[in-house]
Amino acid sequence: MVKLTGADKFVAVLNRLPFLGRFIVSFFPEWRRRRVEDAVYLGKIQGLLAAINGEAEKLRSLSDEQLRDRTVEFRRRLREGFSSRIAPHLDELRERLRLVGKPDSDAVELVAKVSRGEVDHLVRRTLKELEDGKAFLNRVKAIEQELLDELLVEAFATVKEACRRHVGQSWESAGSEVRWDMVPFDVQLAGAAELHHGAVVEMATGEGKTLVALFPLYLNALLGWGVHLVTVNDYLSRRDSQWMGRILEYLGLTVGCIDLSNPGTPERRAAYQCDVTYGTNNEFGFDYLRDNMAHHRDASVQRGHHFAIIDEVDSILIDEARTPLIISGPVDRSTHQYDRLKPLVSELVRKQNALISEIATEAQRLLDEGRDAEAGEKLMFLMKGAPKHPRAVKLFQEPRNKKLMTDALNRWTIDKRFPELDDILHFIIDEKGHTIDLTERGRVAISPNNPEMFVLIDLVDEIARIDAAEPDPARKAALKEEARRRHEERSEELHNISQLLRAYMLYEKDVEYVVQDNKVIIVDEYTGRLMHGRRWSDGLHQAVEAKEGVKIERETQTLATITIQNYFRMYGKLAGMTGTAETEAGEFDHIYKMRVQRVPTNRPVQRQDLDDVIYKTKREKYNAIIEEIEWIHSHGMPVLVGTTSVEDSETLARMLRRGKVSCNVLNAKQHQREAEIIRGAGQRGAITIATNMAGRGTDIKLGPDVIRCEKRTDYAGPRCPTCPWRQAGDTVDDDLPPCGLHVIGSARHESRRIDRQLRGRSGRQGDPGASQFFLSFEDELLRLFMSERAVNMVLRLGKIEEGEEIRSGLITRQIGKAQSKVEAVNFDRRKKTLEYDDVMNRQREVIYSRRAQALFASTEECRSIVLDTCAEVVESAFLSEYGGNGDSERADVAGFIEWIQRTVASADFSGLLRESAQQVWYDHEKKTAGDELLVEVMRRIGEAYDKKVQLLESFGPGMALRFTQFVVLQTIDTDWRDHLLAMDELRQGIGLRGYAQVNPLHEYQKEAFNAFEELLTNINREIFERWFRMQIAVGPPPPPAGQAPVRAAVPRAPGGVPASPMLARAIAQR
Repeated sequence: MVKLTGADKFVAVLNRLPFLGRFIVSFFPEWRRRRVEDAVYLGKIQGLLAAINGEAEKLRSLSDEQLRDRTVEFRRRLREGFSSRIAPHLDELRERLRLVGKPDSDAVELVAKVSRGEVDHLVRRTLKELEDGKAFLNRVKAIEQELLDELLVEAFATVKEACRRHVGQSWESAGSEVRWDMVPFDVQLAGAAELHHGAVVEMATGEGKTLVALFPLYLNALLGWGVHLVTVNDYLSRRDSQWMGRILEYLGLTVGCIDLSNPGTPERRAAYQCDVTYGTNNEFGFDYLRDNMAHHRDASVQRGHHFAIIDEVDSILIDEARTPLIISGPVDRSTHQYDRLKPLVSELVRKQNALISEIATEAQRLLDEGRDAEAGEKLMFLMKGAPKHPRAVKLFQEPRNKKLMTDALNRWTIDKRFPELDDILHFIIDEKGHTIDLTERGRVAISPNNPEMFVLIDLVDEIARIDAAEPDPARKAALKEEARRRHEERSEELHNISQLLRAYMLYEKDVEYVVQDNKVIIVDEYTGRLMHGRRWSDGLHQAVEAKEGVKIERETQTLATITIQNYFRMYGKLAGMTGTAETEAGEFDHIYKMRVQRVPTNRPVQRQDLDDVIYKTKREKYNAIIEEIEWIHSHGMPVLVGTTSVEDSETLARMLRRGKVSCNVLNAKQHQREAEIIRGAGQRGAITIATNMAGRGTDIKLGPDVIRCEKRTDYAGPRCPTCPWRQAGDTVDDDLPPCGLHVIGSARHESRRIDRQLRGRSGRQGDPGASQFFLSFEDELLRLFMSERAVNMVLRLGKIEEGEEIRSGLITRQIGKAQSKVEAVNFDRRKKTLEYDDVMNRQREVIYSRRAQALFASTEECRSIVLDTCAEVVESAFLSEYGGNGDSERADVAGFIEWIQRTVASADFSGLLRESAQQVWYDHEKKTAGDELLVEVMRRIGEAYDKKVQLLESFGPGMALRFTQFVVLQTIDTDWRDHLLAMDELRQGIGLRGYAQVNPLHEYQKEAFNAFEELLTNINREIFERWFRMQIAVGPPPPPAGQAPVRAAVPRAPGGVPASPMLARAIAQR
């Protein structure tokens, strides 16, 4: 328990008061507020912890066999408990099945499964599709949660005892031998309980989050529906599945890891069938998309989304949430013009850089002459024209220059003078918005002899002009097609120029990307890892490839996509753990409905977090970092240097090696050695330079002699000034660094979480250590977001000499505020992405549900699928196309029946055609064609269906089912792919609607709804037509050996034309 002082108790009393008390508490130091919160939390959960520990003591007397038998007993109690509690609701389920017309045999089987507690993912899918089915499913989930809560103490105690019995044992994990030495502390049990209840648990680095997850995994896996442990990389999933999996397997559960097998294989499917499945977030998401592209059941590997625990939850649900998961395929033809346009754009960039050099020279002259207002305008031109240009960066090292630029910017805004920039610069850069606008001067420079190059024709006006001027229909169609082609080419050309400018001016090699094996590979801005297989969208990746002179990959088209947010929101229960979550508590609650709970450390944190040190230039900052590293290294302490880019890490490494100091570098180029490098980062004298990846999920354990004096009563040497074990009378050496791992940050990240993660690499489990950030005014965060107040404060310090450091609490707080602003902007971007994807997600659910219905259908269910689709198409066509809605005095029954006859050629509708001439189907009283016609048409279509099924079955048992699945799935997939392309194009241009004073999101929702309605209509129509028109022709049997092979059977349309080679392959596979 945490002991509280008198001041702590006073804070605790204030915390219980309404607004005023909490307002007063905000003035107390953060460390005191946290200590009070920890004490209050542990006091609330003490009863549960005592119960678990007491139950674990009782289990010590059991044999191994008896301990394992408890798993069987728990599962029996869960089944019986569920059956008894769901029984009163089964009549309601039967009624809902009756209302949707579920066949009696299927309904009885479904109710029987629910009554036995066998509510697997297929049953849950059926329940979700019922009227008010989600309410019933929520009742099922509530009962399951109640039963698990009642079992929590016994289950957690069982796992704790299993951990105790394995102490001292060794086994292999991810290629290395591990020795088990972990029995959970009380705070770990508290974190486990929070995970079970669906919280985001914040636990400091080294507190054993991997072990904490073991408890809720075991408890929730007892239901038998599979639970998932999601990691950030495949090394961790493989390591944890073998490390923690030993305990779960000892207790009788099965454990799988999807990263040990290839997608779509039986091994991957078997991993998902295990009680507990480990894997990376990308593989879980892509498996879901691949399952919904599968054309036969065996290719589908997942079995629902019951419960998931996400390790490093902030990295996955926050940092990676802006990038959707996309499965893509090549487009039919390439339309980009990057090869042709690259010389023009590179020349324009050269001209702009030369112009910026001239402006920088002029700005320096004006500054030297004291003409501040004119110099401020020149500085503003630098900021708008090339903010990363070396001359510009050097001028902005002086805070006074930045203030002059801001003043000029404000004057131009007030005077509305920004159009003048068109005659000064070739293009204007908005570095914060990540956009570039070509000016009139730039357009003339690119195309001096063709002013029409940047004029986009108004396609609507052009088509209207052609309609009015050209009488010949054939020539009219040709002119329209030519206008569309010219519009498309010009649009593509302008888009390519824009993306090339962004590639040259905003995307830096070894910062945003690296070039390896003649390919451009994105570097994750948060982790520093290479993102193999990921590509920037909208042609940007191709523009960067053109810039670097590597092979320009062909454009791709989206086949399936989902955002990280919407994938994980499918889980019935979701939990997560990380060392940094508090700053994102609002986003976790808003997007995922997950609360954040900070769990206290087992031992007090001894790490010393020192104030930031700020220098004028990057060069001075780097020199200071090197001096600090060499000083710490000379005393034998390990150092971990965190950088924000590959370039920075390699620069610092070169500087150290020039001074004959060896170091390990961990960045996107050396990520294969990550675990090995991190394991040695805590050894005496080790120096590790890492990007923000810094081995998340891997503990840095301190080596021998790194801690000089902890628990050593015989230690008589000098101690450092901040030593937590210093006693009265001990000798203090001011030149002695603290014990433990020293973390040095070379820059602040946009997100406070990333900075806290870096600090958290030091000081694990009560170890000593220190952390400090070294900054410069050239750092991107300070350059873009430092407030005017902070700039004025620096100016009051007077002229800053070279190498002089600034330590200011005000600037540190201003940096924190800047980070908060950037976090808010990034949250808005993620929220906007989600708002647009929510529209697609609702459509995706409908499409994927329909696919699953066909994929897992029986022969009887396939009949319902096809005939229900036919009925919908027939009725819709009759009402909307043939006047059956009563708007005309007489429906075109003859035309309607002729269309049906052409589609269903095997049925005879000639009798209906004769009767239609006598108006047999016309109701004179209601002025409409009668429903009897549609009933009779569907009866004959049903007969034609049954005849074709008999024909298909003559080719082999189950052929009708496979044929129907192919037609339905192929139609859905083709139309859905085209729909995704249309939605991508709509999404890219919808923002322009804002200029018309309308909400782009509302416009997108409206147009997406209309497009989806059209999609469903097209899918139904095509399924109807293809099912009846497509036929199968079987060739002669295979020839004896030595003879020429005979062509295999292929599907054929009437007239003998092959309908689809894909169907032949699909039937052959099955």
